[in-house]
Amino acid sequence: MFHSDQGSQYASRKFRQRLWRYRMTQSMSRRGNCWDNAPMERLFRSLKSEWVPVLGYRSLLEAEKDVGGYLMGYYNQQRPHSFNGGMSPVAAEEKLKILSGIS
Repeated sequence: MFHSDQGSQYASRKFRQRLWRYRMTQSMSRRGNCWDNAPMERLFRSLKSEWVPVLGYRSLLEAEKDVGGYLMGYYNQQRPHSFNGGMSPVAAEEKLKILSGIS
């Protein structure tokens, strides 16, 4: 997945063909809506500042395993989020399920 704004460089045929060649799906924010990308930018800022080693990874496999662990383990299961009142996303969803009666 490649998310971007609707800049001409991202909408060009050459760029879209390159994404297609690498089997990437393109996602663009709506015209004039700068907030579309804000959640992803926040996630990547946290990932880079809290988790990724300063010198990077030795291999793609090591990066995939570590980043996957961060996203699925720490970021979703443990990390407190101010938007959720200091709860992790999983804990906030569980609380919502209990309050709404969804099992």
